[in-house]
Amino acid sequence: MSSFERLSRAQLATLVPELLLCGHLIDRSGMAHSIAAFGREGMTAVAIEEWQLASPVYTRRMRTALGFDGDDVPTIFKGLQLDIGAPPQFMDFRFRVEDRDHGEFWLDHCGALADVEPLGEDFVVSMCHDIEDPTFDATALATNPHAQVRPIHRPPRHPADRKPVCAWTVTIDPAHIPPPTPPNAEVVANSRAALLELSPIDRDDPGDSDYAGPLLSDLRFADFSRSALVRMADEICLQHHLLTIGFMTAVRARAADTATDIGRKQFTGIAGLTSERMRTALGLGDGPAALAEVLRLHPAWNPLSYTGIDVSSTDETVRLRVPWHSCANTDRTWPSMLDPDHLGPLEAMVRGVNPRFYVHSTTADERHWTAEIALAATPFTEATEVAITRISTGAAFTFTDRGIPLPLTVLR
Repeated sequence: MSSFERLSRAQLATLVPELLLCGHLIDRSGMAHSIAAFGREGMTAVAIEEWQLASPVYTRRMRTALGFDGDDVPTIFKGLQLDIGAPPQFMDFRFRVEDRDHGEFWLDHCGALADVEPLGEDFVVSMCHDIEDPTFDATALATNPHAQVRPIHRPPRHPADRKPVCAWTVTIDPAHIPPPTPPNAEVVANSRAALLELSPIDRDDPGDSDYAGPLLSDLRFADFSRSALVRMADEICLQHHLLTIGFMTAVRARAADTATDIGRKQFTGIAGLTSERMRTALGLGDGPAALAEVLRLHPAWNPLSYTGIDVSSTDETVRLRVPWHSCANTDRTWPSMLDPDHLGPLEAMVRGVNPRFYVHSTTADERHWTAEIALAATPFTEATEVAITRISTGAAFTFTDRGIPLPLTVLR
């Protein structure tokens, strides 16, 4: 059973874009520590590798889950709309379709650029040139191996307020020779996350059960069925884990001895901010019941069949039970970075609900370890890793209702 089954259709429609945005912000945490470890050029290489390894895998999963299994340009664009690399509105992708093999997209707003521009043109070039060129192609190639994404214009912006901030063509041509498979692609493609089977969508549930119809200008998640939204939420959580597997694969290749420490810092930064945004989005309180709900729904602990965790609560405490052996531990993603001696990410996670929460005690047996979480008398200082991630404009970003989306027709 999915953790998200506990939510209403309206709650799920609110939470799904939040999960997409929080997935995007993983890099605001991870890349800061990559720069510290490897410098700007090393950070760029890590970012290229993690997205190249992860995005083709999760793009194929989402296409299969929501029934848009074509190989044309509109299918590529649909995949972008459900990709943590392109969370709606924060990365405001707009689309134009010429025919099945030709199209354009542009960004009317780019939260990632807003985060990077203050750092100077070298960082802008790293993101908008060095990283985007191979990773846009990697995402498109998951739909058609002969697809190419090429810039019309892109930052650095001249003039500084140029809109749209960038524009790109997408072309499918059998003459295009696909690039070689990236090294370590099999690590992500053969991971437990990549191969995990989830419950199928109930086609009789009210609302849209797939995205097999025309490409839409925006996705209005409230139009999807509750069952489809549950599947989306679980798939997006897997995107978080797959990106982390890609990140950790790239980091381990460069710093095997310190990779886990870098991974824990990445996890700490995004864990706290995600808890905070989820609590706010769902209108929860800041007591033990609210914390238990956030832990059950947090992408670090989902899908349940992947992590095997269990959450229980009383009026005063919350208990999180984590198995020593799970699919997530086999993949060496976030749950594997926690244990009774390394609680930093969990402390950040619980303080995203209330800064007074702390891990009061831990116990362990052969199968599980358990953390008991309680409220202290005074609040704790926010973790440095969370504060670094909070610098992103995505930390305080709010979604707006854009009304009924428009179908985007082929122009010729």
